[in-house]
Amino acid sequence: MILKAFMAVAAREGLHAVSLRAVAAEAGISLRSVQYYFDTKAGLMQAGLAALEKLSNERVRTRLEALEPSPSARTTLQALFAVALPTDRESRRFHLLWTSYAMLAMTDPEISDRTFVDSPNRLQERIAFILEEGKSSGEFDGALNGELEATILISLIHGLGTAVLVGQQTSESATSSFEHYLDRLAGAKSGNG
Repeated sequence: MILKAFMAVAAREGLHAVSLRAVAAEAGISLRSVQYYFDTKAGLMQAGLAALEKLSNERVRTRLEALEPSPSARTTLQALFAVALPTDRESRRFHLLWTSYAMLAMTDPEISDRTFVDSPNRLQERIAFILEEGKSSGEFDGALNGELEATILISLIHGLGTAVLVGQQTSESATSSFEHYLDRLAGAKSGNG
């Protein structure tokens, strides 16, 4: 209940506006109740970040579990991209908070920046593995550099997600750009990319 209230305040007013008092008011509980679990704003902020990372992992897992058994590499990459796009209220709120935390971590020593390195690194490794599977199955060119392409794809996923969030791209145009890149990866095996 407290973390849900924290997320609501942070998404609505920004991380800078979060206080134990504001979270207590949002949750409809006493300040003392919030302080029982979180001594400081920094503790609450760290718990909020951990909750966001957990939510991200759950969203990815749910999306991938919904795929057909043994999905193609392309289908798996499409699912990872789809879950990263801020296309509805909940995913927009998630993306906004994640981006806000990433910026705060660059200047606030109480917010660890490791999450913003480690989490994308794990996703990049997963993408590289998916690309290797695609090479093995013939979906992608066997000479494709999986690690390099994973770096490009994670950058594309994050960049297009932010472009949709701020309104520079629509979800349709972002998806079209991502699909175009996947077509290039698939076309590379026949020399068409």
